Amino acid sequence: MTHPAAIHPTAIIDPTAELDHDVQVGPYSIIGPRVRIGAGTVVGPHVVINGPTVIGKNNRIFQFASVGEDCQDKKYKGEPTRLEIGDNNVIREHCSIHRGTVQDQSLTRIGDNNLLMATVHVAHDCMIGNDNIFANTTGIAGHVHIGDGVILGGMTGVHQFCRIGSYAMTAGCSLVLKDIPAFVMVSGNPAGARSMNFEGMRRRGWDADVVAILRRAYKTVYRQGLTLEQALAELEPQVATCPQLAMFVDSLRASERGITR
Repeated sequence: MTHPAAIHPTAIIDPTAELDHDVQVGPYSIIGPRVRIGAGTVVGPHVVINGPTVIGKNNRIFQFASVGEDCQDKKYKGEPTRLEIGDNNVIREHCSIHRGTVQDQSLTRIGDNNLLMATVHVAHDCMIGNDNIFANTTGIAGHVHIGDGVILGGMTGVHQFCRIGSYAMTAGCSLVLKDIPAFVMVSGNPAGARSMNFEGMRRRGWDADVVAILRRAYKTVYRQGLTLEQALAELEPQVATCPQLAMFVDSLRASERGITR
């Protein structure tokens, strides 16, 4: 039960909503039925949260965000699908995050420690990992899977069913129509591969030998004129020596739409 002092008197909280004792809710916000919010989360003014939605601990949701709303899919007929958000996320102004559809897993999920800048849209059935940064006005269509440590530049658009591997990066205004393997940097409309995020690797303190292995792997896939299967045949015997290379190869193998070239 939330302490009354933490809830602004103009906020509307459905009786079935479950808010931990120190959740804060700002003026004119609306918390609908079947919503559960964990300790330390701050909901700003003019926020709307609908359920079924579970929000974890120590999140910050800024004004005018719409969280857990019905999806923008004509197949959706009011089924009780879900949204799950983890801990320590920052959801900035005017973000919209929609619940799933029964045609997938009935679930949209966002992990921990993500930053969604202003006006980001996360559509139905997306699966988002941890430690990602989505810059202003990024649009992520339905059924998209995104790993950990991904940076999406401002106004990036991601086509439905795409997969973006961990530590990948897009430049601003990129249009992503195919899968982006782990670590790969893309830009353009449509997006094309440019390099790997080697500077990000160095900033994370990765060993120079790991960076060199990934640099060679990128050249194998993107610079030698090989088919993807030929490149994988060269890379797979090496994966046991480098977990990061294994992550790169796994993201290539997992692609169903084809990789961004």
